[in-house]
Amino acid sequence: MSEADSERAPLIFAFVGNPNFGKTTLFNALTGLKQKVGNYPGVTVERKEGECFSQHGKKLRLIDLPGTYSLSARSPDEAVMRDVLLGRRPDTPRPDRVIVVIDASNPERNLYLLTQILELGLPVIVALNMTDVAEEKGLVIDVPLLSERLGVPVVPIQATEKKGIIELKAVMSRVNLAAPEGHEAAIPADLRAVLEHTRDALAKVGAPVASRSLLEPLYLLSDHDPSRQTLDAATFRALAAERKRVDEALPGWEDKLVAARYDTIGDLLDGVVRSTADGTATLTDRVDAILLHRVWGWVSLVGMLGVIFYLIFSFADIPMGWVESLFATVSGWVENAMPEGDLRSLIVDGALAGVQGVVIFLPQIVILFFFIGIMEDTGYMARIAFIMDRFMGKVGLNGRSFLPLLSSYACAVPGVMAARTIDSPKDRLITILVVPLASCSARLPVYLLLIGTMVPGDVVPALTKVLILLGLYVLGTVGAFFFAWLFNRTMMKGSTSVMILELPSYRHPSWGSIGLHLWERTRLFIRRAGTVILGLSIILWALMTYPKTDTEDKSQAIAESYGGKFGHAIEPVIKPLGYDWKIGIGLAGSFAAREVFVSTMSIIYAIEEDDDEEVTRHLLAEKLRLEKHADGRPIYSIATCLSLLVFYVFAMQCLSTVAVVRRETNGWKWPLFQLGYMTGTAYLGALVVYQTCRVLGYAG
Repeated sequence: MSEADSERAPLIFAFVGNPNFGKTTLFNALTGLKQKVGNYPGVTVERKEGECFSQHGKKLRLIDLPGTYSLSARSPDEAVMRDVLLGRRPDTPRPDRVIVVIDASNPERNLYLLTQILELGLPVIVALNMTDVAEEKGLVIDVPLLSERLGVPVVPIQATEKKGIIELKAVMSRVNLAAPEGHEAAIPADLRAVLEHTRDALAKVGAPVASRSLLEPLYLLSDHDPSRQTLDAATFRALAAERKRVDEALPGWEDKLVAARYDTIGDLLDGVVRSTADGTATLTDRVDAILLHRVWGWVSLVGMLGVIFYLIFSFADIPMGWVESLFATVSGWVENAMPEGDLRSLIVDGALAGVQGVVIFLPQIVILFFFIGIMEDTGYMARIAFIMDRFMGKVGLNGRSFLPLLSSYACAVPGVMAARTIDSPKDRLITILVVPLASCSARLPVYLLLIGTMVPGDVVPALTKVLILLGLYVLGTVGAFFFAWLFNRTMMKGSTSVMILELPSYRHPSWGSIGLHLWERTRLFIRRAGTVILGLSIILWALMTYPKTDTEDKSQAIAESYGGKFGHAIEPVIKPLGYDWKIGIGLAGSFAAREVFVSTMSIIYAIEEDDDEEVTRHLLAEKLRLEKHADGRPIYSIATCLSLLVFYVFAMQCLSTVAVVRRETNGWKWPLFQLGYMTGTAYLGALVVYQTCRVLGYAG
């Protein structure tokens, strides 16, 4: 880009690197809140862009590409990263410069990707991250010599502590940053001739391959991603034929390329890295001796989850009270400022009551996200995958499938998207089908409401609630494992892929990155409450209010409303589960989003209750406990609450997840199958639980 062009458009920097080694932490440190998150068009790979300013005040555009170990793509995430760097994605311009983040404590492994990128002819800056971990391991890196051999600037940094950021910005601000020279892929002569034939064959069908470079056909041939989103049908067929021809002509050609590249890396690092380690175990080794132990590893994991759930119930009470007081104040102000009528009822009993019913659980959801962020940032999340690998192998998956499952505890949508990093198409599909069984944050408001209704805080200790909540999470996880085992041994038979996972060294969490993660998730949650849930709350209020009747009995008025009639219509189907027509309305509404059940109950019972100050000061859970059948039995008995909890553990009630699964599987076959088997399991499980409790005398 010329100097004149740089005045018109900001330079584009791409951030690349191996997973779990600080790439996104560095991106967050540079961009702060000046970033936006979305998806690449046509795929569900996350797209994160941001901006910062150079030392000369020029705006810089930053793109955080998915983490990968090689340009030879084996998953859609890796394919997107490669295609952006090669300029093959029409929706994303080719970057002007590339910042490669490598782990200073394991330079040989990280230089594999770096050497591939150096061959692309783009200006490169190396961010040598985790230098503190390298020092702990006794590794000394001659940074000037490494920079000289690579022919690119090398900047030592500690992304979590924001050390080296100023120096990195200074390099990024250079107007004339030349592309590295002297880097060429070590391609044997026989393979070079084959690649030239492949390049010509692909060019004939209009494939985007440069006339002189062999890198495009090389990475197309070594592409193991079955989707190949950027290729048309003709190119796909030509590439498949060329791949078969190359495999027959040169068996093992990929292994030879890998070996040749590591030989090059060995020469690069000769004299650059030296070790002063005396054989003493590092902090990571000592911690892993406990957290990866066959017994203590599981004890530590379960104990940590128990602490998190305890804090969700205890510590969050204070901010939840603030949220409740805020909505009460706003509702009181509206009631005093407006005359009684439908408009006031719409605002107070519809919009505010519905949104409050969900937003009040925001502090508990933030706590959950906070601890997930810590586990990811410290490197413990990768250990969880390692711990789970042996267990998941018994159900036909590997530990890599646990990462999407774990992501689904926050939200099933990114959990389904995270499955794109799984190499095996079979394992990827099974993972997509079962990850919605993980209890996402949308279920949490429902769980907390029903647990609070079933076991009041003034009657039983908080530990009882913790154990119930933990049991629900365990139930969902066991259900996911069971169906993975079932699918793997019935309709999707095949060998289980092997997990290759590099465990990063433990590191201090980046509180700034965790804060940004919390802000992003909180913003999305509030936006959802302010749009989807607000809209549904207004619709539900209207269904509960119209048509108008002359009766003074509020319960009768609801029963004769459109919503009441629908609830009565489905009551025969749900009555064996212990549900009445009001619960049926909540179930129907929550098929759009699970947490809508809470706002639906808030609307129904806020309308129905008398204006008794003693009652209105209580939470919705206390209102539900007051509900009785005509014969005096409690509607929300232990049996009904347990039945509802089991139903929400297994039910697929999230249209966003259904839409993402459809995009992931390129059709309606698998999302409809998923909706059917999860809803059927939820109904059957709830039926068994309620009828068993009824026989035991817990139905009121």
